Amino acid sequence: MPETQIPNPPAQKVNLQDFMEKNFRSDMSMSEFAIMSGRSLSTFKRDFKKISELSPERWLTSRRLLAAQELLKRGRRVSDACYDVGFKNVSHFSAIFKKKFGVTPGEVRRGKFIEPTE
Repeated sequence: MPETQIPNPPAQKVNLQDFMEKNFRSDMSMSEFAIMSGRSLSTFKRDFKKISELSPERWLTSRRLLAAQELLKRGRRVSDACYDVGFKNVSHFSAIFKKKFGVTPGEVRRGKFIEPTE
């Protein structure tokens, strides 16, 4: 599971959209994402609403699933894709992947085309 090295919290707010894109694979809690973006948790969530209709947690899950989908399309093993994008549990990953896309991660790896269902 990749860990993004993040320096000490910035002295001021960073661009939230860029920060989340660069760090979505990181193993951080929402509080840690907030601190590392230069915000309190409540400000982080308020600012996040300005860039997405999804909650930060749902956005993070969705972004990780899309990244995993791309890895699987390129032939990555399911467990490798799962851990590479920041999930900690393959069975949980597989279940939410199937719920979102309607097919299993293994089917995508074997070349089945998918469209998001959510």
